[in-house]
Amino acid sequence: MAGKKAYPLRIGAPVLEAMQKWADDELRSVNAQIEYVLREALRKAGRLPGNPPPGEDRDEP
Repeated sequence: MAGKKAYPLRIGAPVLEAMQKWADDELRSVNAQIEYVLREALRKAGRLPGNPPPGEDRDEP
């Protein structure tokens, strides 16, 4: 995928262990799981380009 950047992440051991279990359950790598969770949170908050915030409809003026 184009446009990916490496980013060092410091994360507590309990959070990393929970993320590893979740990733294993969904057959993803930890990196892919973290990216998925972040993308979903951004989408729900309306922070992704082209994605309106919840409750906001683009068709209404």
